[in-house]
Formats: sequence, C-alpha cells, structure tokens
Amino acid sequence: MSHPPDVPAVRRLLLRLQEAIVAGLETEDGSGRFGTDAWERPEGGGGRTCVLAEGGVFEKAGVGFSHVRGTQLPASATAHRPELAGRPWEALGISIVVHPRNPYVPTSHANVRFFSAGPVWWFGGGFDLTPYYGFAGDAAEWHRGARAALAPFGAGLYPRFKRTCDDYFFLKHRGEARGIGGIFYDDFNELGFERGVELTEAVARAYLEGYRAIVARRRATPYGERERRFQLLRRGRYAEFNLVWDRGTLFGLQSGGRTESILMSLPPLVRWDYDWQPEPGSPEARLREDFLQPRDWADLPPS
Repeated sequence: MSHPPDVPAVRRLLLRLQEAIVAGLETEDGSGRFGTDAWERPEGGGGRTCVLAEGGVFEKAGVGFSHVRGTQLPASATAHRPELAGRPWEALGISIVVHPRNPYVPTSHANVRFFSAGPVWWFGGGFDLTPYYGFAGDAAEWHRGARAALAPFGAGLYPRFKRTCDDYFFLKHRGEARGIGGIFYDDFNELGFERGVELTEAVARAYLEGYRAIVARRRATPYGERERRFQLLRRGRYAEFNLVWDRGTLFGLQSGGRTESILMSLPPLVRWDYDWQPEPGSPEARLREDFLQPRDWADLPPS
C-alpha cells in the first residue's frame, strides 16, 4: 500500500466490464436492448446506467457504472471506520441486477467496486443468486464457478467469501436467506492493488459466464400462474433486503447518489400477501427448506 492506487486504471476496467456484461445479457435475452443514461452528481462525479426493460427473457435488467467523489463521508460510513472521517473520498463500481420473466430462471446480482480515501483504499464486490425454484445442479455449478474464479488468488478466499455472502444476504427480520449465495467481500486490499484489479475482473467475468449458463438451461421451462405468483412474492423479499439491509443502497442514498440508479435493483413487479405460507411438501416449501439454508454447494457431486 506504499504506492497510490491507479484510479484511472480501475475506471477503464469497470467501463469495459460494463460493456461486456451488457453485450452478454443482450445476447442471452435475444430481443431486448439496453438503454443508456449518463448522469452527473452535483457533489462530484457521475455515471452511466444501462437498463433493459420488457425483454424476451429479462423483465428488467440493470448494469450501472458510477464514479463518485466527495469531501466528507456520511456519518453512517465512518461509524466503524473513524479514520475516514473528514477525508476526501471517491468510489467506483459497477452493479448488476437481473430480474427474469420466467420464475424458473433465478434473479442474479453482482457488483465490483473500489473505494479510496487518501492513503486508505480497498476493493469489494461479489455475486449471488436468488432462485424461485431450486435446482441443486444450478446451485452447485454457480458455486463451483465462484471457487474456480478465486482459486488463482488463494485457496482460502472462496470459503471465506462464501461465508461472508451467506451472512450478509440474510433478512434478519424474516430469519431467512435471500437466496443460495455466492461470494461477497469488502475492505479487501491484502493482495495489493494490481492483484486486486485482477480479482475484480475475474469475479465480474465469472458472474456473467455462470449466470448465462443457468439462464440458457431454464429459460424455456413452462410455467403458469402459480409459479408467477410465487415469483412475485419472493421478489418482495428481495425488495425488503435492498431497502432495509443493503449497505450499498444506504451509502448511495446518504452520500447524495442518483436515486434512480441506486434503486434500479428493485424488481418491476412484486406482491405481498399477508402471512402467506407454502403448502407443505410443495416445490415452494422446498425452496425455503432446502435451498435457503447455507450449504457447501460447490462440494456436491456433479449431477
């Protein structure tokens, strides 16, 4: 950490990754195209938000890039890092959320980001999967892809980042996980800047490859009103997490970020039914009982 980080290099990488992910998702969707919205932040910086709506496969998909800066962080961001108080800062990242139309295709989320405040800097990010109907093979493949992406950077990273992901994407007020997890990390600088940049690219590309494979496998699965209703109910859980627990959403709103870009992660349609419970033994009950429990998915034998 003796040399200042090359922030322009991070910016160039993130913009390239945004373009690659937009192109990959458009190819997978087949008919939808992303609209691009460039924006500026009065306090400093700006970004480029790409959104696909009402596509052939994806009901809504967002791939946002932001590079914002300021003179002082909000109090919530410095509560656990008092050394950052009063420092000028900048944060760069891309964030991806994809809400498919077919309930048998899972929602996915990923982000990679970089933060710098004077001599203090770190990387963060990861990806996770939120299925509505669980498939053990998909979950195992998703986690094996994450493990393979991290392997060149240290054998201990995958189990550590998986555990952090399981702990983070958890709805405490519901007592349940948001999905089947993946990897998540923050305040990460132990590999140095250059390797941190390489890790960032590996994580983003593993997300795209892993998600496209699952989409291609499940996109044509027949479904009806029952599955659609359950999807909308589970999307409500997704919205609850993002609005109540997600630190990125909170930081973006409290630091004066662009509200539309921050909330692009929310699904286009959701429902909340009072005290809804799945039928015992049903596929909907199986999601909660089998797939929303932390498991060593990567170690499952190939199906």
